[in-house]
Amino acid sequence: NTITFAYRRDSVSSHAAEGALCFKSPTCVSSLQHGYSRVFTTGDRAAQCVIMLRGVQGAALRRSSLGLSSRGLRSSHVTNVAARPVPSVPAGTKLTIIRPDDWHLHVRDGAAMRSVVPHTAKHYGRAIIMPNLTPPVTTVKMAQDYKQRIMDAVPTGSSHFNPLMTLYLTDNTTYDEVFRAREAGIPAFKLYPAGATTNSDSGVTDINKVVPILRAMADAGVLLLVHGEVTDNHVDMFDREAVFIKEKLIPVLDKVPHLKVVMEHITTQEAAEFVSSAPANVAATVTPQHMLMNRNALFVKGLRPHNYCLPVLKRERHREAVAAAVTSGSKKFFLGTDSAPHPKGAKESACGCAGIFSAPVALGLYAMVFERANALDKFEAFASRNGPDFYGLPYNKDTITITKSVTPMRIPEAYELGDSQVVPMWAGQEIQWRVSLVD
Repeated sequence: NTITFAYRRDSVSSHAAEGALCFKSPTCVSSLQHGYSRVFTTGDRAAQCVIMLRGVQGAALRRSSLGLSSRGLRSSHVTNVAARPVPSVPAGTKLTIIRPDDWHLHVRDGAAMRSVVPHTAKHYGRAIIMPNLTPPVTTVKMAQDYKQRIMDAVPTGSSHFNPLMTLYLTDNTTYDEVFRAREAGIPAFKLYPAGATTNSDSGVTDINKVVPILRAMADAGVLLLVHGEVTDNHVDMFDREAVFIKEKLIPVLDKVPHLKVVMEHITTQEAAEFVSSAPANVAATVTPQHMLMNRNALFVKGLRPHNYCLPVLKRERHREAVAAAVTSGSKKFFLGTDSAPHPKGAKESACGCAGIFSAPVALGLYAMVFERANALDKFEAFASRNGPDFYGLPYNKDTITITKSVTPMRIPEAYELGDSQVVPMWAGQEIQWRVSLVD
């Protein structure tokens, strides 16, 4: 039997070198696939093999436990190394899908909001609006006023767009506010651990303090959206999501098992596995950056502040695991860009802000992820069905078409943001997938 699998350059570029290695075994070979890692079992022999082309020039192959050397391929099981493309679809391919929704979005306020809302309204039917303004959106009245300001920024041709408001959970949230939210059609509260991210200082200081409120939310059918990181100084920045799941989220779900929870912008293998195995009341949103970039993207040829977000980008194995979970077809995962605009100068500073602005280009980037995984048939469910199913909402009635263009589109270096500019994800790079038609 011959097993062929893909390798990609171990870098942050979307233009990854691609090829394949073929392994031949005289006995039956079975494989378990996790992203680009494979576990092969040959008879009673098992070995994990992670093959990646290293560096921009592709200087060496990572050594694997199947006997591959950095100086060459040395294994009786290796029969040939051939340049074979990762499965892809031809230019001109069109995907017509139900109009998608963005289940995690920041639009800020004021002039900045008026600049960015049209990008989302053009492509999406609905968006879950994050409440971390200054001051935070903690009451139904504040949310209603904020929604009106957003609607005032929606272009005339985007009347289909409906922002779904959320409230900011604090230590002082009341039972009355939970039930007022339900009556007002506000679907969720957002839990920010205090100090975890942008404008989160008013967040929950101890999740155990709000367990009674979480029970009220569960009874009212109001969802909890979670920024899943601990903020303890002794916990490494790259471990905070995994620690949050173990020490905070699992105990809360044990206490309030009927609470519907969205673990937002997951970034780790631990989170992907937790959500996949959790009961049906637990789901997750996933950003394009956490499926296309690893933490090397923060440091390539210097500091890259426009790739800095929270939760921070993780190791390659985590990127692979998250992308594999999403493209598997599981209903547990759905689109949430976490598009978070900051002025260019606020990112390029001694203490740069966390957040990646992806609203104008996210759909093309997501399509790229699914194409690379040979899973374009699963893209509509991720973008347009899984979110409404989890929230208990109907699908949007119109469609959009995403096309793989013959001529790639170069993403602009910046977009307008009030009286400033914002640098988008993938700025200056080319992308083939773009929204070509809105019904």
